[in-house]
Amino acid sequence: MRVKVVLHMLGSLLIFLGIFKIFPLMWAVYYQEKEMVTFLSCIIITLSFGVFFRGMGEYLEDITLKESFAFVTIGWILAAVFGSLPFYLSGALPNYIDAFFEAMSGFTTTGATVIDDVEALGYGLLFWRSMTQWLGGMGIIALFVAVLPRLGGGSHLFRAEIPGPVKERIVPRIAQTAKILWLIYFIITGVQFIFLLLSGLTVFESLTHSFTTMATGGFSTRNESIAAFNNPMTEVVIIVFMLMAGINFSLYYTLYRGNVKSFIKDFELRFYLAFLLVVSLVVSVYLFAFTYGNALESLRHGIFQVVSISTTTGFATADYDQWHPMLRSIIFFLQFTGGSGGSTAGSIKQIRLLVVFKVVFREINRLVHPRAVLPIRLGEKLVSDGVVSSILAFVLLYTLIFIIGSLLMSSLGIDMVSSFSAVAATLGNVGPGLNLVGPLNTYSFIPPAGKILLSVLMLIGRLEIYTVMVLLFSFASRKTFHNS
Repeated sequence: MRVKVVLHMLGSLLIFLGIFKIFPLMWAVYYQEKEMVTFLSCIIITLSFGVFFRGMGEYLEDITLKESFAFVTIGWILAAVFGSLPFYLSGALPNYIDAFFEAMSGFTTTGATVIDDVEALGYGLLFWRSMTQWLGGMGIIALFVAVLPRLGGGSHLFRAEIPGPVKERIVPRIAQTAKILWLIYFIITGVQFIFLLLSGLTVFESLTHSFTTMATGGFSTRNESIAAFNNPMTEVVIIVFMLMAGINFSLYYTLYRGNVKSFIKDFELRFYLAFLLVVSLVVSVYLFAFTYGNALESLRHGIFQVVSISTTTGFATADYDQWHPMLRSIIFFLQFTGGSGGSTAGSIKQIRLLVVFKVVFREINRLVHPRAVLPIRLGEKLVSDGVVSSILAFVLLYTLIFIIGSLLMSSLGIDMVSSFSAVAATLGNVGPGLNLVGPLNTYSFIPPAGKILLSVLMLIGRLEIYTVMVLLFSFASRKTFHNS
């Protein structure tokens, strides 16, 4: 691996990040907040390191797959390192580990927070907090590819960063694909902003919540999340756009090209919507029977929380940690489902889970019909054995990481429910969980070692395991080679 090539790209990425910090600076200047100096300092620091890395590096148009994986993984870590500076230097989070956790939670669109009183933050910090999620949603690396079309290894970067079991090119050139995806992302964010304004939110609240909805991030400007607004119209708008954010973004390009039939007939889309509909109805029935006793209230909170958790957004309109034990169990398992492949949602993704179930049923059928040829299909599409193997390996790795992470969290003295839920919520980029990390609580009580562990899990979950694993195995194999 050519270190200088990676350094040059990392430098460019930091320059990008420094430029984006101008936007929260503008809010701080507008409201004459003390964070003006903080953001100005952060911009200078980030740009300086960016220029330094570029100077130390070397520009080459063609990059290898290993260099791409290294850039994406290290780039995400550096984004959190430099993204944490506004929280740390402003004094909002005087503990750097807390500041790093908050920034990593933002860029990975997790939405887990260590800030006990969000409403005490200034406009600049709140905007930066939301912007980290918006940048991380479609991917700062994808944006990097979009604006640097000469980058020969763009396809590797795109493959390493975009979430989902299959990375689709919607046009032949990968840079053009990244541009189209970001344009779609930008337009839908703008449309939601308008609808939130019409629902009664302020310009600032509409913009920040549009950022964190489309990123399926879940950071809010209120301590009680969306429940603080107590506005059914706002909730309906957010539900619709959470649903949209959980759809494969390549389908929007299909719709833009006028192919409505392909959009409607897409098997993954149908399964995604049907799954959420069924689970929402089940949860709403339980809420009607055991909590609210009112059909509209039950539907209002049931649909919102199912969509929010399943798409890994993490907004809340109620303290679901106080609901019936059956519903708390459903909420927990929804943290593993995610949205569609190629969406901004995290976790395993529904399409992967569906393939796993189909493989299980195929093996059962083989016991009855040993000579039968039973291919795996998703609708009319045949799933190749290579893709099936990749999905099974991913789900196994995901499960192993969840188990190991949960045991490590429990070793820190945290109760089992909170440990399991915290690991599921961070590895799946969901945010809030159950018990001590419930929707009205924060992660501030977790010891520093636990926050570092959860930050690593956020990164692994956002980059969907393989990207990080490739880098780790590369370093391990290199070390083994030198020692032998």
